[in-house]
Amino acid sequence: MPRRVSTEIPGAYGRLFPVHLAESASSNPLGLFLPFILIIGVMYFLMIRPQQKRRREAAEMQNKLGAGDQIVTIGGLHGTVVSAEDDVVSLEIAPDVVVRFARPAIARVVTRADEPAAPVEDEPVAAEPVAEEPQSPVVDVRKQD
Repeated sequence: MPRRVSTEIPGAYGRLFPVHLAESASSNPLGLFLPFILIIGVMYFLMIRPQQKRRREAAEMQNKLGAGDQIVTIGGLHGTVVSAEDDVVSLEIAPDVVVRFARPAIARVVTRADEPAAPVEDEPVAAEPVAEEPQSPVVDVRKQD
């Protein structure tokens, strides 16, 4: 007659780690890999996909560069685009000073040449109010004769 093997773990461990749950998880390989699949899916939507979107937007911005655009490089250098070739952009950083940068070195466009500059509205200057003498917070409580 076959001998029966107990699957119970004696003591407190039997209540904390039920053996029948471990046996059912090991019999189904999907149960073992499901947490890893979920973690990879969450990482894709939280990390990889937004990075791809930022990279796509940066490439689009760099491809739209044209003469007259005011830009900032990744090093923080401000300049105006003089010409844009295949993978090189010429910037004027001071009068008669032109430097060449690779397109990926352009971090952002400050203003585009085809955009009209926003009109600066002067705020009306209000007349200064006449300053009154401030009242003292100290109150005289002495007895008057």
